[in-house]
Parts: sequence; structure tokens; C-alpha cells
Amino acid sequence: MFKTFMRTSTLAGGCAVAAFMLASPAFAQQALRFAHVYEDSTVYHEAAERAAEAIAEGTEGRYTMQVFPSSSLGNEEALNEGLVLGSVDVIYTGPAFMAQSSANIGIADYPFVFRDFDHWQAFWESDLLDEMSQAYTDATGNVLVASTYYGTRQVTANKPILHPSDMQGLKIRVPNAPAYTLFPTATGANPTPMALAEVYLGLQQGVVDAQENPLPTIRSAQFHEVQSDISLTSHTTATLTTIVSGITLSGMSEEDQEVVFTALRDAAEWATQEVLSQEDELVAFFEGAGVTVHEVDRQPFIDVVQPYLVSADMPWEAGIYERLQEIGQ
Repeated sequence: MFKTFMRTSTLAGGCAVAAFMLASPAFAQQALRFAHVYEDSTVYHEAAERAAEAIAEGTEGRYTMQVFPSSSLGNEEALNEGLVLGSVDVIYTGPAFMAQSSANIGIADYPFVFRDFDHWQAFWESDLLDEMSQAYTDATGNVLVASTYYGTRQVTANKPILHPSDMQGLKIRVPNAPAYTLFPTATGANPTPMALAEVYLGLQQGVVDAQENPLPTIRSAQFHEVQSDISLTSHTTATLTTIVSGITLSGMSEEDQEVVFTALRDAAEWATQEVLSQEDELVAFFEGAGVTVHEVDRQPFIDVVQPYLVSADMPWEAGIYERLQEIGQ
């Protein structure tokens, strides 16, 4: 999915730290740390475990990889910082968090920028994505290795969300990144950043009224236990990116890098297919659990959000939105 020139540029980007790492005990460490914020029951965690098995086998034991789920090594902001510091080797994150280092790629986490899954997939295989991922590597030294379809984000609440007016005044949990605040802000809701691990209790105690996530995450986090309605707003086609630390890569041979990259990409493709399958099945699951699932006309929501996406206030460079819309047409 991603071009091999990224590996070369990462080695170049890592040369500044290589001399230090050669003298450091951490440089010789063969055990990689893959950290993420998702429960160990999710397909994302299983995909990481699959990658760990493939890495151990493919490197003939030169590298192993331990996976740390459920924010056990910190929330998403902390994991992104840890990647730069070298305290973690591999993470799941999203374009919105990557955008804190390289703004253009953040567009992929904004609402209604993708028409559908096919458009999403075409972007993650595009020249535009290659430009963005290279800019991220240049800024951080880290490498975007794979993208996993995280699902299409839907709103859960204790009432239906069928029109933008239904969002008015709603305290809705969002991840702590600007891309996620646009949808609630444009529709008159009150975006409330909160770590994923805190959301269930926040909903249960009324700290927030609602949250938004793809159906597989809603199920794995059991939000349907504390929310009566799921409204299929499909406002964001979401992505988990798999990022490897440049510090880690600077200590690897090209052969071992290729093994790691292949294992992570294969795992991401497997997880993408699993998420697609789950989305097809979960509406019936939620309805069987007593949750009311609402079909939603997206167009009124698109009409409210669209003016923001084409305004000069957006953080990406001029022309990026238009180039993204041209992909796959």
C-alpha cells in the first residue's frame, strides 16, 4: 500500500539518532512494544497479535513484539509522544493525531470528506497519501506503515439523532483532536474530549449525553449498555494508522524492516475485512439487544458541515480538499 521509499527516508531521518542509539542499551533490544487504546477483544488487538506472530517467525526470533491494549501504556496523546521518544515502537493512532506533526494528513479524519468506503480505500492507495505520509516522516522520523478501516462513525445517545437540530446542545464525547470537534460544532452540539477508556463511565454517569464511534467499537466498548439509540449518521469514514518509530527502524536491517512492514500491512488488511463484515452484522445485534437503530438522511448533515470544509480556516494546504474529492472519480 505504501511505497518502499518511505523506508529509505526513515533511515535517513533516523541517522541523527543512530549514533546515540548505537551507544544505548535500548539499541540492542529485540522486543518491540506495540501499544494502543483498544480493548483486547477487538479485531485491532487481534490483528496486532497476528503481526507479532509473523514478526517473530519472519525474523527467526531476532525480534518479538508484545502488544499492550486498553491504554495500558497511556492514552492516544501519550502513545504518539512515546513513539517520538522511542518508549514505544509501534502504535495505532489516527490521521487527526498525526496532523499534530504534519497538518495535511488530518483531512482524512474530518467528517464527510469521503463519499464511501471505495473512496476511502482509493485515497489510502493514492499519490496524495504518499505525499502526506512522506511529509509526516520528514517531520517526525516515524513511518506510516499501514491503514486499517476503523469503520464509519455513528452517533449513540438516549434519543434519535435524525436531523442536525437534534444535536443542538448535546454533550457528545469526541477524541481529543480538532477533526472530531467539527461535526458536533457545526451542528450545535457541545464536543467533549475524553479518553476512550473513560467513555462508558462518562455516559453512565451523565458526564456526556452521547458519543460517536463505528459500530464495532460501540459493541466492543459496550456503549449500547448505557445508550438507547444508535443513529446511522455515517459522518466520518475512520482510519487506524499503524506507525513505527523511526528510532526503532534505525536499529533494524532492511531485511527485518521489510518483515515488520509486511506483517503489519497483512494484519491491517485482515482487520479491514473483519470490520467490514462486522458492520454488516451489527445492526441486527444491536436491535436484538434492545437498542433502537435509526437510518439517517446524511444530506442535511453534509449541508451543514460542507461550508466549514471549504473555508480558509481548515488546517490543510489550499487544494488538498479538492484533490481528495477528485480521487476515484
